[in-house]
Amino acid sequence: MIEKRKFYINGEWVDPISTNDYQVINPANEKPCTVVSFGSDSDVDKAVLAAKEAFPAWSITPPEERIDLVERLLAAYKEKAYEFGKALSVEMGAPIDLACSNQFEAGVNNISGLIKAAKDFHFEEDFDPARPDLRLFYEAYGVCALITPWNWPLNQISLKVPAAALAGCTMVLKPSEESPLNAMLFADLIHEVGFPKGVFNLINGDGPGVGAYLTKHQDIDLVSFTGSTRAGKEILRNAADGLKKVSLELGGKGGNIIFADADKDAVERNVRHVAINSGQSCDAPTRMIVQREIYNEAVKKAAEVMSSIIVSDPSKEGDHIGPVVNRKQYDHIQGLIQKGIDEGASLMVGGTGRPDGFKNGYYIKPTLFADADNNMTISQTEIFGPVLTIIPFDTEDEAVEISNNTVYGLGSYVQTIDGEKANRVARRLRYGMVNMNGVNRPPGSPFGGYKQSGIGREGGRWGLEDFLQLKTVSGWN
Repeated sequence: MIEKRKFYINGEWVDPISTNDYQVINPANEKPCTVVSFGSDSDVDKAVLAAKEAFPAWSITPPEERIDLVERLLAAYKEKAYEFGKALSVEMGAPIDLACSNQFEAGVNNISGLIKAAKDFHFEEDFDPARPDLRLFYEAYGVCALITPWNWPLNQISLKVPAAALAGCTMVLKPSEESPLNAMLFADLIHEVGFPKGVFNLINGDGPGVGAYLTKHQDIDLVSFTGSTRAGKEILRNAADGLKKVSLELGGKGGNIIFADADKDAVERNVRHVAINSGQSCDAPTRMIVQREIYNEAVKKAAEVMSSIIVSDPSKEGDHIGPVVNRKQYDHIQGLIQKGIDEGASLMVGGTGRPDGFKNGYYIKPTLFADADNNMTISQTEIFGPVLTIIPFDTEDEAVEISNNTVYGLGSYVQTIDGEKANRVARRLRYGMVNMNGVNRPPGSPFGGYKQSGIGREGGRWGLEDFLQLKTVSGWN
């Protein structure tokens, strides 16, 4: 078992003030794989103080120097695909091939996009060429608390840490207690490339402990959080007394509208998107909203594809899905699958219990429901597992209404070969992101949602701006 009890504070790995061991469970076999220590309030105070003391010098470091350092970080990161992939596979159950590709490469894309944004960004500019005496300065927001999730951990670390650093902020990172190893590897790279002491700090802990204390801390200026909507609401409450800036990337319940004229791969694309990472993606299209003319055909195709999804040990190479992250998530998903059955949706594939051949591990049967109503629990609740619900519609207006009828507004999808219709529907969808016909967002594009899916945007210029504040100076010479 791996033992990683130290925290990264002020440029070095240090012992916790008092040991508070936490065992990370390998979800494939339900056995401990790593021991970390949870931080105390005093540990957090040390980390925040280091970030606070480092801020004055780092915030006025020329942007070119900050960019150079992050470029060196990217180069070092690119050399560690297998190390990061192995950590992810063991601690949160991502299949090794997925961990070394999609999970790891998200970091490459995010850091690259942020570097480009920083190079193109005007940290100083005139308000108007006719008013050179009025100068605008985009300055570092301050000391930041960065809290990242377990499902796509490198994606979120690589969206937050480089953005904060490029903006001139200092930071304390609290990764998910379910997936701390990849974050600690990232901290090693921060150290290796020579970030100044105190610019980056890492404390392990859980949400109610370290997370809550960080978000309330008087010396934290900004909180950037990715996780559940429930936790996001609590963070807003914690940050209120200090009027901290809060950026939130939260849950989702994506609707995928498939019109009768959709391309032949639209249904399969939807199913495979839901299944990837064992369904643990906040922007997954978990509601397939299908026009009635092709509904029966779509259900049949979706059932064929979902039945073909292989579940296997994440340590094995190949195209398959692994377990979900922990017992709590396993039980949550099992309960929602049963709820779908109880509320009258048609169970086409999967169901409750583990897949055949698994006596332990948090493995979920790839599951498909048809003939669902949008008011059902499985249509409104973020399941966060390989579970897809199919809902029929008749008219374009009805499809838009169904898709928008959720408290979430992160990622939505439209499938039709009619470009005018696709554009028209996209404009009506109340989501932060709309994917049409399988065309993915490029690196550096904004990521975030409407409604209870969050506040703010990550990625590229928009992610950089989240860590900056604007100063206006009149009478500039």
